[in-house]
Amino acid sequence: MFMTAVSTATGQIDSSELGNVLVHEHVFVVGEEFRENYQDDWDEDAKVADAVRDLTELKALGIDTILDPTVLGLGRYIPRIKRIAEQIDLNIIVATGVYTYNEIPFQFHYTGPGLLFDTEEPLVNYFVKDLTKGIADTGVQAAFLKCAIEEQGLTPGVERVMRAVGQASAQTGAPITVHTNPHTESGLVAQRVLAEEGADLTKVVIGHSGDSTDLDYLMKIADAGSILGMDRFGLDVLLPFDDRVNTVAELAKRGYADRMALAHDASCFIDWFDPEAKAQAVPNWNFRHISEDVLPALRERGVSDADITTMLVDVPRRYFE
Repeated sequence: MFMTAVSTATGQIDSSELGNVLVHEHVFVVGEEFRENYQDDWDEDAKVADAVRDLTELKALGIDTILDPTVLGLGRYIPRIKRIAEQIDLNIIVATGVYTYNEIPFQFHYTGPGLLFDTEEPLVNYFVKDLTKGIADTGVQAAFLKCAIEEQGLTPGVERVMRAVGQASAQTGAPITVHTNPHTESGLVAQRVLAEEGADLTKVVIGHSGDSTDLDYLMKIADAGSILGMDRFGLDVLLPFDDRVNTVAELAKRGYADRMALAHDASCFIDWFDPEAKAQAVPNWNFRHISEDVLPALRERGVSDADITTMLVDVPRRYFE
């Protein structure tokens, strides 16, 4: 069987060693600039220890690898990720890209094709460097790309990032994850733009597809070759548990298990919410939920172990191969 090397936070592994994969989890979502200036109670050692505990627990539940799409705009800080990864048996695969719903970051606002400082697209160069040479001086290479399109749609900033991601993927063969809003069918927009830039749609996860029960829309995405990110289990405020599970079960029944991947979009720490309020509002939004609750519920609804293995093992492996 064809195999390929996949970069992780602790070095390269063979794609055959990925095991059971959750395709969209964050270790930390932290605004580093805000943290440095205003988070007086930040305890780096304690936060790292908590992450090591949570990810060790996840490994014990049978998950071998997580994909962490924390990029510019979400507080990517690889030295911390590397420090955690060195203390656990679970693989952390990191990303490059930019997360924005609207404007491009000001570092790129005036520099690029046709802008005040007219240069080739700097985003492509940064993304390709992260994928092929490594991120800063960490020795860690990104293994996939990330961009976003939300309810605001294809704003000029969102489009510029997305086209740069598509170009970087076409140059390197690296796969892509897109944060989408399925209720505006923005996954179809992302597929169009990425394909125009030469990206292989079979190597694209259309993220947050699991927030929708619209089977026609979801099958359109899958029929174009992309992977449906059923990746927000536990965020029951956005779509209830039964709706999420029933949608995956129905798609599996229709033969789409080979175009679905699972995750929570959870994190060890996120500074968007007060931790206690978050725990009360979304008590199941944690790394344990799929192993403990979702997989048994899928089996109860007739999803076979073979289909579960397809979603957890085969689809993520194919994504990189």
